[in-house]
Parts: sequence; structure tokens; C-alpha cells
Amino acid sequence: MFTATAAYYDLVYGGMKDYAAEARTVAERVARECPGARTLLDVACGTGEHAHHLAAHGLAVDGIDLDPNFVEIARRKHPAGRIECADMCAFDLGRTYDAVTCMFSSIGYVRTLDRLTAAFARFRAHLAPGGIVLVEPWFAPDAFQPGRVDVLTREADGVRLCRMSHASVEGRLSRIHFEYLIGEASGIRRADEDHVVGLFTVDETLASFRAAGLEATHEPGGSMGRGLYVARLD
Repeated sequence: MFTATAAYYDLVYGGMKDYAAEARTVAERVARECPGARTLLDVACGTGEHAHHLAAHGLAVDGIDLDPNFVEIARRKHPAGRIECADMCAFDLGRTYDAVTCMFSSIGYVRTLDRLTAAFARFRAHLAPGGIVLVEPWFAPDAFQPGRVDVLTREADGVRLCRMSHASVEGRLSRIHFEYLIGEASGIRRADEDHVVGLFTVDETLASFRAAGLEATHEPGGSMGRGLYVARLD
């Protein structure tokens, strides 16, 4: 989780992802699959970048995220939506939506197959009849690259940031260790985080959808090249 660097999340990923284009693709897919769709729940909404761009396409967008810092940022960015702090495996908002999305590989943070099924069951419970679920997965076990080291630098609004990451595998869990150098007018500081993310095969993920009462298909590609799952009530 981004517990040490939530305030810098948009700086890091804003230069990596085209949120506006991704939101447009999602909105078009929802409109095509669910004509007349008006409501969408963004699970693991992060800082609300997808949410506020999706709202620009005429959707009423709510969101949940486990990180209270992200929730605070998302509420400021998307005040028209209901943004709640909640675990994707155990939330109940008391309403249903025409579409439920979980973007940017966030689903991998459930870590285990039992929790994956639990999350999909919660998605199903919040899905209106005729609605659609869209999930962007993390890497499958055979696609993850342990030992990989990446370096990223960003600069904006008086902040200079450098992030180095190292990837490793522990059984069916991937671990990404991040170390940051963050320079601002007040000085330079260090931060570090460990992100532990589950590795699930396509077959395992489709089985989890079925166990949760959703019928899903897997499409290769997606906005990040990691694929896309499209699910409906079975």
C-alpha cells in the first residue's frame, strides 16, 4: 500500500498513465454493454483520477479504497461522488450500480484466492441487473519478472522524486520493494514501501468469478497489457 507516499501518487503515476483516455475507454465500454447505464462504482479508486474523468462522461461515480489518505484526496478531487474507506473484500454500500470497476491491477492486493472470490462476491452484491464488472488484473504467475529493478524520476511543483523498485516472488505472492528520495524546499527525505500482490492464473480468476456468481470472460491486452476481465451476473 502507498502508506508512505499517498501525497505523491499522482506525481508518480500521472506521467505514466493516461487516465482521461482510460476513463473514456471504460465509459464507452459501459455504454456499449449496458445501454442507459448511469451509475458506476470504482473499487480501489485510489486518488480518484479515474472517478472524476468517468464522471465527465455523464456517469454518477462512487468509489471505495482501503487507504484513508487516498479517500481524502479522492473526496477533494471528486466531491460529487460518495467515496468511502472500505476493504474490497468486505464492503456494503447499501445500493447497486450499473457498472463496477477495479482498475490498475488493484485486485491483486487481495493476495489470496479466497479473498479474490470474496471481493468478486462483493462486486456481485453491488451490481444491478444487466450490469457489468470490469477488472484489470495484476500479472499472472508466469508473466511476473522477479529480480527486475526499475528507476523512475518525476518533477513538478517544486518536488523532485526518484523511486527505485525491486521485484521478488514468495510462493504465489509478488513483492515490490520501493525506495524513494523526495526533494522539496524543506529538504530531502527517504521513504520506503513493500507492496505484496497475489499472482493468479486466468483459469483461477475465472473460477473465482464463477464461485462468486459472476460469469466472466478474459480479454488480452487492456490499458496496461495485463488483460481485462468482463463479468456479468450468471
